[in-house]
Amino acid sequence: MLEVRDLTKRYGSVVALDGASFSAPTGRLVGFLGPNGAGKTTTMRCIFGLATPDRGETRWRGRPIDQPARLRFGYMPEQRGLYPRMKVGEQLAYFAQHHGLSGRDARAAAARWLERLGLGDRSAAKLEELSHGNQQRVQLAVALVHEPELLVLDEPFSGLDPLGTATMIEVLRERAAAGVGVVFSSHQLDLVENICENVVIIAKGRIVAEGEIDQLKRSSGRRHLDVEVTGGDGAWIEGLGDNRVLERRGDRVRLLVEDTIDLPAALARASAAGTVRRFSFEPPALSELFMEAIREDEPVTEGTAR
Repeated sequence: MLEVRDLTKRYGSVVALDGASFSAPTGRLVGFLGPNGAGKTTTMRCIFGLATPDRGETRWRGRPIDQPARLRFGYMPEQRGLYPRMKVGEQLAYFAQHHGLSGRDARAAAARWLERLGLGDRSAAKLEELSHGNQQRVQLAVALVHEPELLVLDEPFSGLDPLGTATMIEVLRERAAAGVGVVFSSHQLDLVENICENVVIIAKGRIVAEGEIDQLKRSSGRRHLDVEVTGGDGAWIEGLGDNRVLERRGDRVRLLVEDTIDLPAALARASAAGTVRRFSFEPPALSELFMEAIREDEPVTEGTAR
């Protein structure tokens, strides 16, 4: 398990991290979410010793993270740290040797991961000759080439086409299933909701929500009410109390409502207005939990979102 404990980091008058604490279990995909400038990249840099916190620590499997531990990690920064004019295969082997592989093993691992990521025929190409998406795949290969125990990825899906995204998801799921810790940041909340079991949400340098996505949804005080009524004018929703229209398409309306809403009364109003074709009541999407969480000033305990 990766543990971040009370990380605090200032850059002059700017507070990048303000007592951030969370844990990320191994064997699961963990989405690390937050608006721009929330402290995601600074947290990752602290994990890898690229930034020194003013207070707090990072731990892996119960022990403080030191340099030998970091050699067993894989890091994919948002800003690429690769050599544009170096051949892709040579570059992967070079980084693999930095993580302790022999020259022969490093070359074999480089070839294996390039093939796995659909770049087997580009080993002799220079990085600068590849498309943005393929450069992103090479960056992932560098993070994976030494078979790390922990993967920390900063916006790994940025710039990928649907095929590249599908390949990335498949690889990350494989690594998690093999017991590897996988933590990645992303602004693509629908994608995170589809593939992650856990999320950590950070805002203004503080953790404002963390835990299993399903538990966070169940703990939310809001729900989606998705209703389709034919033959009505839509005025029936006006008497439902505190609600917000999220989407309206013809006779179908999707509302964000309190979980205490009187459902029988809502169904009766809809039925009186016309023929009810759809009436579903579900937890909110991750994107709504995210917006709700980052508006709060106080941290949220595990399994809740405020």
